[in-house]
Amino acid sequence: MQHEAHTAHDHHQQAVAAGSWAMAVQATLHCLTGCAIGEVLGMVIGTAFGWGNVPTLILAIVLAFFFGYALTLSGVLKAGLSLGAALKVALAADTLSIAVMELVDNGVIVLWPGAMDAGLADPLFWWVLAIALAVAFVLTTPVNKWMIGRGKGHAVVHQLH
Repeated sequence: MQHEAHTAHDHHQQAVAAGSWAMAVQATLHCLTGCAIGEVLGMVIGTAFGWGNVPTLILAIVLAFFFGYALTLSGVLKAGLSLGAALKVALAADTLSIAVMELVDNGVIVLWPGAMDAGLADPLFWWVLAIALAVAFVLTTPVNKWMIGRGKGHAVVHQLH
C-alpha cells in the first residue's frame, strides 16, 4: 500500500514537471512570436530607411520587446485586469524571457559571418534569422521553466486565463 502511494506521488511529480515544460514551451513560443514580429519589422524598417546595422538592430530589439509585451497584454486584458495591472503582469512575465531571447538571437546574427550585411532579399538573412530564433528558443525555454517553477513569468499569466 505504501509503495502504491509512493508511486502515485511519483506520477504526480512527473505530471507537474511535464506541465512545467509544456508551459515553458508555450511561453517561449509566445515570446518567440513577439520577438520574431519585432525583429523582422525592425529589419524591414531599418532597411527601408537605409539605416546602418546598429540603429536597425536597436529598432528590432525595441520592437521585439514591444510586440512581446503586446501579445501578453492582449490576453491579460481579456481576463479583466486594468491596463496598469496588465502592464505589471506583462513586464513581470516577459522581461527576462524576451531579454534572453533577444540576447541570444541577436548574438547569433551579429556573430554569423556576413549576416549583418545581408539584405532582406538575401537568403542568408532569412536562414540566419531562422537559425538564430531556433537557438534562442532552445536556450530560453529552460529560463521560462525555471520562472514558471517558481510561480513567476508566464505562471502568473496562465493563472489569469
